[in-house]
Amino acid sequence: MSWLKLSLFTLVATLGFNTASASAQADRFISGPGTAAYLGGGVLLPLITDGDKGGQRSLRIADALATSAALCYGAKSVIQSPRPDNERELDSFPSCHATTSFAVARMQSHYHPDWSVAWYGGAALISYARVSEGRHRWYDVVAGAALGYLVGEVELGQKRGLLLFPLIREDSQGNSIYGAQIKAEF
Repeated sequence: MSWLKLSLFTLVATLGFNTASASAQADRFISGPGTAAYLGGGVLLPLITDGDKGGQRSLRIADALATSAALCYGAKSVIQSPRPDNERELDSFPSCHATTSFAVARMQSHYHPDWSVAWYGGAALISYARVSEGRHRWYDVVAGAALGYLVGEVELGQKRGLLLFPLIREDSQGNSIYGAQIKAEF
């Protein structure tokens, strides 16, 4: 059990819940509001911490997040794998929680290598919570993590982004810039 999950578990248990319930509630928190905070923070944090490059970094991270989510939901609709906790829900493979969190982790680790362990640790914790909650099998989250990492790698290799390419381009120094990139030729 990671230190964050252990801390949440301890907090919930001290509030009067039984320990089995505390672990389940920690998993639900990590899978719900915790994931939203992780993804939102991953996209918005560069605006606060990265000065002039913050806008373009946030846009690139948002692009990787949107692309990974689109690919994940597309794969789910084609594969139609039943969830371990509900055989009628055919959207287990791959885990989009793992996909999007690892895409954000890859992007943030590129921009802030000193924080790589924290970003990947957060993505791994989100993935673990999905398995612990019974919403995914281990291979659902491993495949999602691989897909998210791959999307981050491809995003970093593109000059103009993936889905948001009309808004992203590089200047003469190789820095990404953003804004409508409409070139009128008469």
